[in-house]
Amino acid sequence: MDPNQHMILLKEEEEGLLSDAKEEEELEENLKKLNNFLFIFGFHQSSLLGIIISLFTFVIIGISIPVSILLLPACSGCEKYQINKFELDILASKSLLSAISLLCVSHNLRKHGIRKFLFVDRCHGHMAKFRKQYIQMIQGFFRLLVMWMLPCFLLKTIREVIRVIHVGHDSWWISVAIMFALLSSWTYSTIISLSASVLFYLVCNLQVIHFADYNKLLESDSDVTALIDEHLRLRYYLSKISHRFRIFLLLEFLVVTSSQVLTLFQTVGYHQIITLLNGGDFAVSSFVQIVSVGICLHAAAKISHRAQRVASVASQWHALLTSNSSDTSRMRGSNSMGNFETLVNPIRTIPAVFSESDLESWDGIIGPPSYTQMTSSYNKRQAFVMYLQSNPAGVTLYGWTVDRKLISTVFLGEFSLILFVLGKTLVFSR
Repeated sequence: MDPNQHMILLKEEEEGLLSDAKEEEELEENLKKLNNFLFIFGFHQSSLLGIIISLFTFVIIGISIPVSILLLPACSGCEKYQINKFELDILASKSLLSAISLLCVSHNLRKHGIRKFLFVDRCHGHMAKFRKQYIQMIQGFFRLLVMWMLPCFLLKTIREVIRVIHVGHDSWWISVAIMFALLSSWTYSTIISLSASVLFYLVCNLQVIHFADYNKLLESDSDVTALIDEHLRLRYYLSKISHRFRIFLLLEFLVVTSSQVLTLFQTVGYHQIITLLNGGDFAVSSFVQIVSVGICLHAAAKISHRAQRVASVASQWHALLTSNSSDTSRMRGSNSMGNFETLVNPIRTIPAVFSESDLESWDGIIGPPSYTQMTSSYNKRQAFVMYLQSNPAGVTLYGWTVDRKLISTVFLGEFSLILFVLGKTLVFSR
């Protein structure tokens, strides 16, 4: 080998190693930032002392301070607007949702650690290939949290300012201190509940990266056994995610549903005028709860549909390859250039019909069908397709896959419950 070429190869290898080291260092810094953020808000409980401090902080800031303020001697106007009664019920549901988020996430972090919890350790996937995407997803965690936290905080601030103006205490500085104390407590609890939902969103999005990489295996001339092994590995990760978050998702949904039903009973059954002063917290609390549940359902449905889409595309490829091989056997005796071009560049395609809701699960996962893929025998391809159809992957809740079907069922159940509550309250009110 030419010495100059040898020097160029050594230089490129050295630059590659430096780039890998820089990406690894950047990934480690982002993981450290995420870990520090979770530590500040009490999610990272690695010792008994950490558990005690986290729970004590949550009880003081998230529960004791607002309860003490709300149980102060009645101020002028509180009885008129029935503020305290409504706010205590809202505080109970908010604190319960935050406690569920804190306990469930901290348990998983304490048991697995931040890397294994996010599946970015060296034992889960080819980490070197995905470092840049890991970094983007982790940075997206903070952007998504801020994006939803800001409007919630703005609504809560407006409501508290109106409360201070209309329901004042003997001194203005006492009113301002109470407002800041309530805002601080609310912000602390809301960040905890939203962080758990966004963290689940992050875990699911990190698995989307692996399913995108699985597309490259399907596009290449890979052995069917290797494809099945990789799919088993991805299904194992999704099952672990489902197992770790199923209690959190189920309890969060139950708490939010119960809270919304209670809110509907209170507002419809209240015989006086409901204004922004006495009913504003209902709107803020409902918005936060819907955002939390919506983030979780969107993340679970997204990864479930991307996982299920693999079976559909593999079936299309199998049909195209089978049809192409049949045409090849029939036209093998022809030596004309036209027939040769037909074999090399077949123009037949399978028309695909997708709704707009399918576009997101399609983008970035599967490219245009290739006619030179999976050159294994027909029986192996058929077995692979049957395996994918019989073993659909996705996030599950005790066997129920979280996809559009389940979300539609939940929506219909919630809507029926709302109509039932409205019917009972309006009839009894009259």
